[in-house]
Parts: sequence; structure tokens; C-alpha cells
Amino acid sequence: MHRADQPPSRRAFLDATGATVAAGLLAGCSGDSARPAPSASPAPTPTPVPVTGRHQAGVIRPGTAQPHLLALVADLGAAVAPGPLLAELGEAIRTLTAGSDPGLLGLPPGDLTVTVGVGPRLVRTTGAALPGALDLPRFSRERIAPPARGGDLLIQICAGDALLLPVVAAALLDRAGDRVRERWRQLGRRGAEVPVAEGRSAPRNLLGFIDGIVGPHTTAEQERDLWLAGPPAVAGGTLAVLRRMELDLTRFAALPVAEQEAVFGRRRSSGVPLSGGSPASPPGLGAKTPDGRYLVPADAHVRRANPTVVGVGHMLRRSYSIDHPAPGLLFISFQNDLRTFTATLSRMDSSDALLPFTTTTAGGTFLILPGYGPRRPLGSSLFG
Repeated sequence: MHRADQPPSRRAFLDATGATVAAGLLAGCSGDSARPAPSASPAPTPTPVPVTGRHQAGVIRPGTAQPHLLALVADLGAAVAPGPLLAELGEAIRTLTAGSDPGLLGLPPGDLTVTVGVGPRLVRTTGAALPGALDLPRFSRERIAPPARGGDLLIQICAGDALLLPVVAAALLDRAGDRVRERWRQLGRRGAEVPVAEGRSAPRNLLGFIDGIVGPHTTAEQERDLWLAGPPAVAGGTLAVLRRMELDLTRFAALPVAEQEAVFGRRRSSGVPLSGGSPASPPGLGAKTPDGRYLVPADAHVRRANPTVVGVGHMLRRSYSIDHPAPGLLFISFQNDLRTFTATLSRMDSSDALLPFTTTTAGGTFLILPGYGPRRPLGSSLFG
């Protein structure tokens, strides 16, 4: 099993922390430490993200996703009741994001968000017909060990300060105690944000392309394609698909830029579709060259994954680049119908020029629970 699939022990965490502190003390004793530090403007204080409301934070709040993410997937013990556990986690999230939890070890929470989802097994204990009750089917180009497939609990931690991620995870796992068993976790980071439309940006991924241009961005689009409207137990939630993928960077980098762009169907530098326009323009799938060739190739990713062609809604995609256990991508999509993802990937499976450069090594689907507040604990609408 990869090291990323094994949760660190409390002893290892403390040993690593002690080693870091010791290294810092030694560095402070060097001759250079006596020199005055150059003056620098303080970094702007991140804006806190409201925790309570109709939806959980960490999906569309904040509007631009934080640069650092930790996804933690765990199972509940067979005799554990989800309701009380989720309520406790929700209360812990409120104190952590407010900065009043001693588990923060003095770190300011800044723009910290924690988003919680439950897996199909737990959803089925309440209703087999509920959104989120279906497992994610298997697809080609997967090499997923059993511990890295599925799971009962997803905890997504996002922040501008990367130090917060393991600290918050440790605090939440300590609160859960032996009621949960960690399956795997993955750290990820977003590349530099690139403007793609008025008031909207998207990051570059490890392949050098702008990622996440298309999605439900307006309130009307989000109500149509993102948020669950019913039944009442899940209203205000959404469905998440989580996939960790290795990328064959060496083979992709060996392609000429024009061939890389043909794989995606977009210009690498700007994100503009090969059919022209702006980054936010829909690709002109019918546009052809004078000699009859499609400007956007038949197997280009933007054509094979186009929601109009597939016949599904838009998914809100959040991709984070990773370098361990191998260079790749942590892909997260949010949608109110699992078919939005499964039908899209099934169509990509048949002929998508991007997929041969990917291998999926972990994945699952989770019902992101509706929002919560002081009088409505996390998970109470579904589990009481």
C-alpha cells in the first residue's frame, strides 16, 4: 500500500513536529540569524468563510477555491450511529473555523473550510432510493486497491495556509476517536489562477492547461445542475465524485504543443477553444477548416466531455495537482445527478485523447450533506 494510503500515527506526527522545531532552533543559532530580517509587507489576512447556511462551505464558498486541500476518506465502525458523530464533527468544524478550538495549536483559521460527505452505504441505511445511495461504477484505466475505493465519510479541508490541513484533520479525527477508521488521504494544491471571464478565474494543472473553465457558475445554473432540491433529507446538498489520477507527464510533455492542444481542444497558453473566441466561449464543435477537418478534433477532451453532447448537466469541477504518491491530479466534481459524471466518463472512455495519459488510483462518490446551523446539526436532516 502507498504511504499516502496509511494514516500517520500520533507518535509519528509528534516526532516529525519535534524534528521540525529542532531544525528551526538550530537554524536560529546560525550566524545568519543575527542579521536583521528584510522588511516586507504583511500578507493580507484571508477573509473568513461563513460555516452555516443552506449549503456547506467549501463548494461555492469561497468563490475562488483556496490553493490547498486535504481530502480524507474514512469508514465508520459497524455499530456507530452516523447522526451523533456528524453532529459532533459539525460542532468541531464551527469551533475550528472560528479559531476557538485548542486543536488549532494557535494557528489562525483564515479562510479555512471543512466540507463533509457520506458514502453510499450510509445513505442506503436511510433510503435506497435517495440521491447518493448508488456506488460509483468501475471504469477503464483504473488501478484502485480496495482500501482506496469507496468509503463512508469524506472530509474535505481547504485553506490558504497549508499548515492548517494536517492540524485540522488531526483535531477532527481526535474528536471522532475510534468511531472512524481512516482509509486514505490526499494533499493537493491549485496552480496559479488565470482570468477566464469577467470576475472568474481557473487554475492551471500539471499538464500546463487551464482546468475548470466550464461549469455551473450562475445562481440559476447552480440551482439547475449543482444543488439537490429534494427530498427534504438531502435538499441543499450535492453529490461529489472524488478521483485520484496519476498523469504520464513525460509522455505528454514529449508531444509538440499543437498535439497537446489537440488532446484538450484548447490553446495551452490562453484556454481559448481551438474553434476560437475567449476562454469562456463554448467550443464550436461544428467548425471546420477549409479542407473539411474539425477545428476541435473528434477525440479532443472538450468535445468528448461536452455536457450538451453527452446530454447531461454541468458539473462543478475542482482539480488539485498532486506529487505524491505520483505526479497527478485529485479530481473533485460536484453535481446533483450522479449520471452527470458517469455518462460523461462513459463517453470519454470510448474515445478521449486525454484518458490514455491518466490512471485512476483512488475514487468514490459521496453525498455532501446539506448546510447546518446552531439549531440544525450537521447530518440531522438525513440521520435525525
